[in-house]
Amino acid sequence: MRISTVMWPTASWPEAGELWRRAEDLGFHHAWVYDHLAWRGTTPWYDAYTTLAAAAAVTSRIRLGTLVTSPNFRHPVPTAHAIRTIDHVSGGRLTVGIGSGGTNRRSDAGVLGGDEWTRGERTARFTEWTTLLDRLLRGPETTFEGAHYSAREVLASPCVQRPRVPFMIAGDGPRGLALAARYGDGWVTSGHAEGRAARDVVRDRVAALRAACAEEGREVGNLMLMTGFTDDPWLASPAAFTDLAGRYAELGITEIALHWPRPGTQWDADMTVFEAIAAEHRGADRS
Repeated sequence: MRISTVMWPTASWPEAGELWRRAEDLGFHHAWVYDHLAWRGTTPWYDAYTTLAAAAAVTSRIRLGTLVTSPNFRHPVPTAHAIRTIDHVSGGRLTVGIGSGGTNRRSDAGVLGGDEWTRGERTARFTEWTTLLDRLLRGPETTFEGAHYSAREVLASPCVQRPRVPFMIAGDGPRGLALAARYGDGWVTSGHAEGRAARDVVRDRVAALRAACAEEGREVGNLMLMTGFTDDPWLASPAAFTDLAGRYAELGITEIALHWPRPGTQWDADMTVFEAIAAEHRGADRS
């Protein structure tokens, strides 16, 4: 079981750099960062891709990634350019999480103006955005004309990681799972569904993902659970974490992402417990 952490893009440099180095020293497999302009429309955040480039320059072992990039305010062409650059800066340590994006207009969904996307349009954009990003990162030249995005003779040098930087797809519905089965090197879920136990939700979603993979004739290697959105007491104690990790491993989860403790929020936690969990599982399955 891999253990990772989710960072908060709220601290300025060089304080933020110290936190990323600390995440590496604690032995986490991945350090992920959210990709929003603001947290739920109230707290402005620093840019995820610029942060990852800086983090890549001050670390050497930990994998880095977005959780998740979305079509809300990024076009695939410049996004691919940034991804390829960070992949080179990091020496091939980048993973790109991709999702359909949030709906809070002040966070990023509506900051560029225009009409609000319907659920169907949001899903269609997610699919097309991911399809084009895959082609752009494989290169060496891409021309694409879609309903929502286009690219004209875009030239690209190869990624360090071949055939491209790995994708971690966030999608729980049928179309999102189909997209993960087609393009995902990994899949991420929070396990949240109103009125249902988290483990039952994850069990059903993993089964649906496997069915989608069977349709595509391929497998998704890394199944990640992003914690903090259900009642599971992940950071109550090291023993509680180990027990929960074992239960989710039985369902097929291969990576657990813990939020870096953030005082005054639902992700607040005892830092000594957080560090003890990291120490106990340090370096677990770093392949």
